[in-house]
Amino acid sequence: MIIVKIGGSVFSDKKGDPENFDVETVRRIAKEIAGFYPAEDFIIVHGGGSFGHPEAKRYGIREGLPEGWENAHRKRIGFTLTHQAMLRANAKFIEAFVAENLPAFSVSTSSIFITENGDVAYGDVEVIQRLVDLRFIPVLFGDVSIDLAKGIEILSGDQIITYLAKMLEPKKVIFLMDVDGIYDGKPGEGKLIQNLRLDEIDGLFERLSCIASGTDVTGGICNKLREAKKIACFSEVWFVNGKVPGRLSGAIRGDGFGTVLRE
Repeated sequence: MIIVKIGGSVFSDKKGDPENFDVETVRRIAKEIAGFYPAEDFIIVHGGGSFGHPEAKRYGIREGLPEGWENAHRKRIGFTLTHQAMLRANAKFIEAFVAENLPAFSVSTSSIFITENGDVAYGDVEVIQRLVDLRFIPVLFGDVSIDLAKGIEILSGDQIITYLAKMLEPKKVIFLMDVDGIYDGKPGEGKLIQNLRLDEIDGLFERLSCIASGTDVTGGICNKLREAKKIACFSEVWFVNGKVPGRLSGAIRGDGFGTVLRE
């Protein structure tokens, strides 16, 4: 089994118009996956891009449900609108994958995961495993979540993958980004790290800014590294440029260009 995370910056311009979607890139990604299916089982998780992030930020979903009816009710409306935006993004992914003759099947993340202070407290992965067993390709997404401590929260695609890796132990997790991999500084300035060891990640945190930029409410590259550090205990992790044709195929084969993290 291989889990592929399609980052929001790969299929969408977060600084562009709301809910813009790069159909051509997603169709090409689906076509690359089709080259390995059904010999390989796949699970897809995609980010929010220009769909979920603006609404989540506008309504302050990460702050949870406040006291007082009016403020809490505004957050409830925002919670719903954020989820609906992600459903629209997910529908576009399903359309693109089906167009490449892949049996992609939407799985609504907020219906099977519950968080506590932002961390996954529970996830019902049985339906995902059964879909894979039946040769479907489950497609999950970063989403809102019911939170045991805060009432409501945001669950990032990266956190979802960490939980899935722990429960399902895929042989490989591939993060598709809009840069070539993990750098020891800013992309274009720092050096690309092609082979990254688990014990080197903490040192990277000291050299990289961990403040989210723009409208990304899920933590950016530093959050990916934190989650990848956990994932590496269960599977091989790749970071590759999803904008460049062939990079995903190379990671699936194991001879690709990017960053590979091994325990």
